[in-house]
Amino acid sequence: MTNLSSSERNTMLKRLAAIVGGLALTHGGAVAVAPAVNATPQGCFYQVLEQHPEVNEDVVAHACLTAADGSPENIRACYQELRREYVPAQLALEACRRSSQA
Repeated sequence: MTNLSSSERNTMLKRLAAIVGGLALTHGGAVAVAPAVNATPQGCFYQVLEQHPEVNEDVVAHACLTAADGSPENIRACYQELRREYVPAQLALEACRRSSQA
């Protein structure tokens, strides 16, 4: 960069700043959107299946849909349903809560 003129250097720095800014916005946007995308019954379903693949998929789907409205009773029902399938307690609780945060 030492052989570049002042105007060429400024142009290059502006481009670099634009690229870095674009990357920051892209990654920041992805981080901001990720919780919203995962905070659904589908996010709950996939979270459980990824970490506990031997569980009955129909039971997980029903449990996650049950918790979707966010009421404490339904989150508790989701949790109990997942625990009956031997889903670890922490995973069941996180998944049920995730389902209701849409």
